[in-house]
Amino acid sequence: MHVPDGFIDAPVSVAAGVVAVGAVAVSLRGARRELDERTAPLAGLVAAFIFAVQMLNFPVAAGTSGHLMGGALAAILVGPYTGVLCVSVVLLMQGVFFADGGLTALGVNITVMGVVTVLVAYGLFRLLTGVLPRTRRSATASAFVAALISVPAAAAAFTLLYWVGGTTDVPIGKVFTAMVGVHTLIGIGEAVITALTVGAVLAVRPDLVHGVSGLAAPLKLRVDGELVDAPAAPRDPGPPLAARSTRGFWITGLVSAFLLAGVVSFYASTDLDGLERVAADQGIDETAEEHGAADSPLAEYGVGGITNTRLSGGLAGVIGVSATVVVGTGVFWVVRRRHDHDPAPHGQDRDAASGPAPDRASGPDRGPAPAPDRDPGPDRAPGHRRDQGDA
Repeated sequence: MHVPDGFIDAPVSVAAGVVAVGAVAVSLRGARRELDERTAPLAGLVAAFIFAVQMLNFPVAAGTSGHLMGGALAAILVGPYTGVLCVSVVLLMQGVFFADGGLTALGVNITVMGVVTVLVAYGLFRLLTGVLPRTRRSATASAFVAALISVPAAAAAFTLLYWVGGTTDVPIGKVFTAMVGVHTLIGIGEAVITALTVGAVLAVRPDLVHGVSGLAAPLKLRVDGELVDAPAAPRDPGPPLAARSTRGFWITGLVSAFLLAGVVSFYASTDLDGLERVAADQGIDETAEEHGAADSPLAEYGVGGITNTRLSGGLAGVIGVSATVVVGTGVFWVVRRRHDHDPAPHGQDRDAASGPAPDRASGPDRGPAPAPDRDPGPDRAPGHRRDQGDA
């Protein structure tokens, strides 16, 4: 559902851009609480994985295809704030380098594909996991439902924007029916991909799934027919241990993204995606404008100058995954570092603000603690000296 330039008029595009900037700003601040030395590189990996899977259009109806949006997947794996940033990084890379999604419509795309999908999916996921049994199967089913609902919700959000700022005179009821209908079918594919991915991560590293980290009861895994508590992540593993504990997972995920974008993408459906199909059927595409990056050497997910279609598309996919993981990891690492250097409230030291002050008497280079003041007694004022004649 990459909205091109020309579908939405300038005032609404600017307003959507303001909403997107505000959402990204809030997410940058919120992501500081979600990211640590272990999850920052994993968030970059999630962004790269979403980029790769978005290249895999799957058929949903005659002449119509769909692809992953990724908001639900990102929110469940790395948190809602970081999820918004993941999708925003992907959309930025696609719009600037691959001419996918208009540059003037970038705010619309981030609002619809990033903010709406994340809010709907994560809210629904947490609601379901809060009432269902604390098992891996329930968490996977919750991910399926959350992803499924998030896609038609995004389609409805686009319809609302088009109702306010559409550039063609098309009955909005027809647009709503067509958009929600076809994107409900696309949502099934999104739900399958999201549930399979979340289920796979839960099976091998449940401690890396942000969406289940705050559940009241420990997540249950079925081992040899019995339910056992999922292993909890160490509270403070430290940078060296964190790097060792996630390196294999990170490499496996990155190799998978390269294979999907570089090899499997060749077999993706070439049919119009959901928005393109609705735009063509309803006449919305009459006002579409040429993309500002149409002359990019990577436009349309191909490398300019390479005539072999398979090689050109595969190489473009590998370049896209590489660029996304580098940019994404860099952004998330900077966000994490900013959190480490944030001043504590009222100028206090971060450690002091987060816990009780250390015992002054037992600290290094400190003298003995001062003796407590003695009770002067009920008949003596403070500072009164006892004379020899006192009884």
